[in-house]
Amino acid sequence: MTRPQPIVLLVFVVVALGILAQVVPFYTDWLWFGEVGYTTVFWNTLSLRGLLFTAVTVGVLIFLWSNLTLAARTAAPDVLWELEDQLGLPGRVVIEPLIRRFLPIVLTVIAIISGLRASSRWEIVLGYNNAQPFNVKDPLEAFGHDLAFYVFQLPMWRLVHGWATALVAGTMLLTLVLYILQRSLVLTTRGPRLAAGARTHLLLLGATLLGLKAVGFWLDRYEIVFSPRGVVFGASYADVYATLPMLSVLTVVAGLAGIACVAQVARPGLRLVVGGIVVLGLVWVVGLGIYPALLQTYRVKPNELVFERPFIEHNIRMTRQAYGLDRIAEKEFPADESLDAQALSRNEATVKNVRLWDYRPLLRTYAQLQEIRTYYKFVDVDNDRYRVKGEYRQLMLSPRELSYQHLQGGRNWINEHLTYTHGFGVVVGPVNRVTAEGLPEFFIKDIPPQSTDGFPDVTRPEIYYGEIANEYVLVRTRSQELDYPRGDQNVYTRYQGRGGIPITSWLRRLAFAARFGEPKIVLSDDLTPESRILMYRTVTERVQRIAPFFRYDRDPYLVVTDDGRLVWMLDGYTSTDRYPYSDPVPGMGNYLRNSVKVTIDAYEGTVTFYLADATDPIVQTVSRGFPGLLLPLTQMPADLQRHIRYPEDFFAIQARKYATYHMLDPQVFYNREDMWAIPRRTIDGREREMEPYYTIMRLPEEKAEEFILLTLFNPSRRDNMIAWLAARSDPPNYGSLVVYNFPKQKLVYGPRQIDARIDQDPIISQQLALWNQRGSTVIRGSLLAIPIEQSLIYVQPLYLAAAEQGQGGALPELRRVIVAHGNQIAMEPTLEQSLARIFGGRLAPTPAAAATTPAGTAPTPSPADRAVARRALEIYQRSQDALRRGDWATYGTEQKRLEETLRELTTGRR
Repeated sequence: MTRPQPIVLLVFVVVALGILAQVVPFYTDWLWFGEVGYTTVFWNTLSLRGLLFTAVTVGVLIFLWSNLTLAARTAAPDVLWELEDQLGLPGRVVIEPLIRRFLPIVLTVIAIISGLRASSRWEIVLGYNNAQPFNVKDPLEAFGHDLAFYVFQLPMWRLVHGWATALVAGTMLLTLVLYILQRSLVLTTRGPRLAAGARTHLLLLGATLLGLKAVGFWLDRYEIVFSPRGVVFGASYADVYATLPMLSVLTVVAGLAGIACVAQVARPGLRLVVGGIVVLGLVWVVGLGIYPALLQTYRVKPNELVFERPFIEHNIRMTRQAYGLDRIAEKEFPADESLDAQALSRNEATVKNVRLWDYRPLLRTYAQLQEIRTYYKFVDVDNDRYRVKGEYRQLMLSPRELSYQHLQGGRNWINEHLTYTHGFGVVVGPVNRVTAEGLPEFFIKDIPPQSTDGFPDVTRPEIYYGEIANEYVLVRTRSQELDYPRGDQNVYTRYQGRGGIPITSWLRRLAFAARFGEPKIVLSDDLTPESRILMYRTVTERVQRIAPFFRYDRDPYLVVTDDGRLVWMLDGYTSTDRYPYSDPVPGMGNYLRNSVKVTIDAYEGTVTFYLADATDPIVQTVSRGFPGLLLPLTQMPADLQRHIRYPEDFFAIQARKYATYHMLDPQVFYNREDMWAIPRRTIDGREREMEPYYTIMRLPEEKAEEFILLTLFNPSRRDNMIAWLAARSDPPNYGSLVVYNFPKQKLVYGPRQIDARIDQDPIISQQLALWNQRGSTVIRGSLLAIPIEQSLIYVQPLYLAAAEQGQGGALPELRRVIVAHGNQIAMEPTLEQSLARIFGGRLAPTPAAAATTPAGTAPTPSPADRAVARRALEIYQRSQDALRRGDWATYGTEQKRLEETLRELTTGRR
């Protein structure tokens, strides 16, 4: 009995490891999809990929095998050819046994690789099989197809055409190599010599390749609607009247060249083939290169607007449809300066919800006040709205997550995967309330979470699924699982949720040990029959793993439900780069819809997808391909529906597009006469676009306050304001977009101009300079434009932070609020005081009170009031002297005295 050779053993080991490398992820992912309840998605995707792999692998193998077997069996040439061969290759006696031995292996490997690559394009096949109509036709009369043809059908045709072309070209190359190796084609001193059978075979393959090229030219005709050549994206005049007809001509020429290859089989030489290829090349260069360029230069350019006008109209219309800009309602906003205390009183809810806490300094403040332990981190602050004691309030929430990079006991396996398994709790605070020390107030704080001011208690504070996490954790083990720290002791817990995959058998433990490369999963005594493994714990990764065919917003946000659970919400998008004439966004495509809302339970990891835009044909196609994946939005729990918000990423893209595509007249668009831009400000030493921001306000002509997302516009290369855009988040107006245009004949200060006015104000600039000199740093928060009725105010908070010391860094404190309205500007310790400086501290008297004072006279203050007012002025002067000296203690004392004196004056108490 012969012993197996080492090479055979090596091949066996490699193959076994390759199979294991595929089986283990497949098995563990199947278990995971079963855990999250989306096994149907797993099998549908797998079956589609498997079908593609099988079809392409078998097709490639049959085509290659038939052609190369035919080549291998072609009658061998005269032996004299081989003797005259100039390549110096081994003889047929050596080559042919090697071909017979290794050709099947090579062809099988090529076929499998082709099948694997093809299986990755399953989404195109899914779209083709389940395509839903857009009920919109492309603008070109030459085509007139429904847009579903470009989004779903044309990509499939091009995919199949690309596969076929690559297969025929690769087969032709391999066949040529095989003919050279077996001496059916040799180079001699009298020139190349080719056997008759080999010549016929290669000519037929060449004819097939040219026929496929003809099909490619025909498909290229439809690609002109995505042409970037003209003044706008999409087919231009030169594309329609030069490129399009020449592609039809090239289709015919390529087909004739293929017929010439077939005809050449019966004729000696290669004249027909060479002639056909030369003609094809000349028509190709002239028809697609020279002719369109000449037409563009000498006919279109001299009168470009006239020729390109209809194509500009197509681009404007299709771009507005693709990004939902055609749904934006336009209204006028006079931006008058008649705002007064009465108007502020009527809009009290708007004023109370002005966001004074910027998320950047707030994160630092939360880190100092509420992280409690070094392994807890606040990584983001989310804006949302809640009803608190009957009031509609804008709040800022930040989950306290577990950072494995900061574990105190070191990053060993037990700590990372058995003990420290989850974050704990959330901090919640109003956007506008500040303590006397300049710190944020809290509705929820500390560990365990303590709720105040009527905010619901957090009953399930554990965060097993969040924005930061490790690969996996093991729960329900014998090891103690840290719940939260309490003084010098720790409180431990045992996971009671439904999340996680039971690892009840040795097979499962072996599979996960192989997947994560960790033998302790098998060897550890801490695991029990009840143990579970939690994986894909990062929110976005978890959702993407289930439905990779959607795009997702970069900012999941946390919601506290009515029963005290923590639930993540994430917006999903459908997109394509196949929307005709629509101007693309780099890396995103040229069509975008916020068609999906996703919820993820922070404790159990339950993922639920909801259909948010049933009019979107792409999401309809996905729903048809994966029945049951998307639930109607009406099935979302009511306490979560109240927290649906318009997504910031989608809104930012729409705003940038609208800055250009609000221009509907082709001539205005062509000349860029009314271009807008998102305002830019210097933030952290870098000039950046202003970010959209959420706020609660009452839109003009509306009856109640609502949660909106707002952004501003400047005229291009100008700093004044031209418009603002609002996206509404509250039902029944969710998703409505409204743009408010400022009068073009009136100057409305923009954010950069307000920044300049703040810097130029002598009192404000002096105080800022003083604060920056005394071992402290002034942090200027976001500059918010707040529309109130028909007017506009700007609000900017100022934070003061000491020079950073130690690991924790400085603690930003809110010390001043700047308000600007028209030509007036004020900086005071609170928003209310700044508003009072500009608009007056008292509301207008009631009609009854007004009747007690004769017309044209003012009430005379009493001697006691005058004495209190003089005392207040003296206190103010002393505080300003202390401020100039940098005596913060005296300044703080005098400010408190001033507050008490003003309260005494307003209340009348002596």
